[in-house]
Amino acid sequence: MYQSEFYVFDQEKPVPICIRNYTKEDFDQLIQIQSECFPPPFPSELWWNVEQLNNHVTLFPEGALCVEVKGELAGSLTGLCVEFDPEHMAHTWEEITDHGYIRNHNPKGNTLYIVDISVRPKYRNLGLGKLMMQAMYHVVIQKGLDRLLGGGRMPGYHKVAETTSPEVYLQALIKGDLKDPVITFLLRCGRVPLGVIENYLEDEESLNCSVLMEWKNPFLKKGELKNGI
Repeated sequence: MYQSEFYVFDQEKPVPICIRNYTKEDFDQLIQIQSECFPPPFPSELWWNVEQLNNHVTLFPEGALCVEVKGELAGSLTGLCVEFDPEHMAHTWEEITDHGYIRNHNPKGNTLYIVDISVRPKYRNLGLGKLMMQAMYHVVIQKGLDRLLGGGRMPGYHKVAETTSPEVYLQALIKGDLKDPVITFLLRCGRVPLGVIENYLEDEESLNCSVLMEWKNPFLKKGELKNGI
């Protein structure tokens, strides 16, 4: 199981944090975090529920991470293992995550797929999302997987959608001509875009588009990848 304790800085003040696997004792706080991250009009039935969280800690506890700040739960990051073929990228969030229930978790899969990342708004100045993502990279390495993968929303896309395709928007983000709250964050985490997926998730801001982004296991040579690609 994963546990790492260290300090982050709130301006010039060191703040103790701990990244660890979440457990059943954390469920109430995890649901509260979802309510803070996705307030109304976001439908509350789409927040984590107890059955989903129980599946996370039962089917793939290594992929259920949370971060504490001075003893308070501040965020979570959840993943599952899937078999991924880069030649066939198209999928939806519901399909690949089993609507967040991860009953399709494949212990023999080649890829750790990110289901969700959430950080309480009051802690978003501490860089906790990036630190949790780096912790999940450790899981990829420890399990000898090919990559970490996930679809990133494009919440800034709706502002330019009338004149710009999602592919052109992505290239503008890569060049630094534009910034996006999610995609730019994932780029800063070391994730590399593979391409745009349409109809990935119902999301007005992204016009239902997502950017599939990976982080390859740097300790595996090309010939060692499970899918040989």
